[in-house]
Amino acid sequence: MKKTQLLNSALSELIATMGHGDMLVIGDAGLPVPPGTLRIDLAVSRGVPSFASVLDAVLSELQVETALLAGELSEVNAGLFAEMADKVAPARVETVTHEAFKALSAKARAVVRTGEFTPYCNIILRAGVVF
Repeated sequence: MKKTQLLNSALSELIATMGHGDMLVIGDAGLPVPPGTLRIDLAVSRGVPSFASVLDAVLSELQVETALLAGELSEVNAGLFAEMADKVAPARVETVTHEAFKALSAKARAVVRTGEFTPYCNIILRAGVVF
């Protein structure tokens, strides 16, 4: 049995195969998954699992160089925006429009769907390197 925090085998395998610059999306329950993009659906019910718990588990294994957030999140929930930025530190945080975010999702290795019901609670994590 794994010792680390992340137990989901599909998500763990994906992270193990990611290279520098590859993107992984963690999204709320309503984020559309572009056709042809791998969906790792963790959503069970409203709020389960939470976005924060999934992000924490992913960050325990993935080296992040850059995180992309929808600029709209900072407008509607500045506290959550700041919390996400703190979680990914020291990674650089960039903002794009929500529409641009959805378009970029099509280039991601996968979209992880959570049970989160908070608007714009989505993040794109761009893999870094550990050396």
